[in-house]
Amino acid sequence: MIQIYHNSRCGKSRECLAFIEQTGKEFEIIMYLEQIPTFDELSEIINKLQIKPLELVRAKEKVWLVNYKNKTMSDAEIIQAMIDNPILIERPIVINKNQAVIARPLENIKTIL
Repeated sequence: MIQIYHNSRCGKSRECLAFIEQTGKEFEIIMYLEQIPTFDELSEIINKLQIKPLELVRAKEKVWLVNYKNKTMSDAEIIQAMIDNPILIERPIVINKNQAVIARPLENIKTIL
């Protein structure tokens, strides 16, 4: 089943959800700001995305700029920072089985559907 890690306050995330709805495929919405992923879950998502944890961080968020920018951090520490502050997780993330994309731009979704 397709999963979307969604933030309803984000326009790009809403566009992504609308796109998935139009496919007619079954999907699950994960409101990641409320259903915060565990360390293992977020690590698995990062592995599926085939990126480094830092590439999933919203580096312009105030929380990042104030608390983490310019600090030397391990991958584990970056993942923990995203768990502690889920607003730092880039969105929307779409997962289909063992594949995942950050749907920015929206066309990225087509590569896994």
